[in-house]
Amino acid sequence: MEIDLGCVVEGHGEMEALPILIRRIAEAVDPTIALRVHHPIRISRSKLLRPGELERATRLAALNAGGGGAVLIVLDSDDDCPATLAAELLARARHTVGHLPISVVLPKREFEAWFLAAAESLRGVRGLSEELAGPPDPEAVRGAKEWLSDRMVTGRKYRETLDQAALTARFDMAAARRADSFDKLCREVRRLIAVAGQTNL
Repeated sequence: MEIDLGCVVEGHGEMEALPILIRRIAEAVDPTIALRVHHPIRISRSKLLRPGELERATRLAALNAGGGGAVLIVLDSDDDCPATLAAELLARARHTVGHLPISVVLPKREFEAWFLAAAESLRGVRGLSEELAGPPDPEAVRGAKEWLSDRMVTGRKYRETLDQAALTARFDMAAARRADSFDKLCREVRRLIAVAGQTNL
């Protein structure tokens, strides 16, 4: 079974990191699935709320997904309520691309909060401390990128375009599910695979 997934992201780092993460989740769901994750469409935060911009990005992602695929939108919630903003964005996306399964997942604060949730699995990776320990509530941390930088060896700072994909390939996904938004991502990827898979039968 082959499934095409079109994606919309916000940051430059997610353009490489999100496909890696989706493939890891899909592999855990069913190793036999041939999931093609297309190069994500990037939409900056400043454009996100402009009329028509999310819709344009969603249409491009849908073109990548083809008639039997699905669309996944992953954007940082920053200081917005993830549930409220996700519902608004999902309504806009569905109005634009109603013929495909579509999901919107907003990491609470930012994508890197998921690394904090599984921090112990990243000890010694990309310059992170060998004694790295995650915070009690990783999604409450404001500035997860800075949190990572502060726990790197001297002279190293977390750089999204260099480090995000590498950490995405390594972090413990089971541990990261203590972050509600990551648990939602896992559930939504599973759902999109199931729904698109039925369409392709």
